[in-house]
Amino acid sequence: MATPCVPDATAEANRAIREFMAARAGRPLWAEEQDKYEQLLAAWAAAVHGHPTP
Repeated sequence: MATPCVPDATAEANRAIREFMAARAGRPLWAEEQDKYEQLLAAWAAAVHGHPTP
């Protein structure tokens, strides 16, 4: 059985990812930026699956 997503948290995570990537459009991510991006993705995944962000 799938766990429902948390719409507000999912929308916030999506917004954060879009803003982060828009600020870096047109170039590859630096190593520390890649780490931050992966943290944002983890927060998004947690929101989608209804789990709190660590």
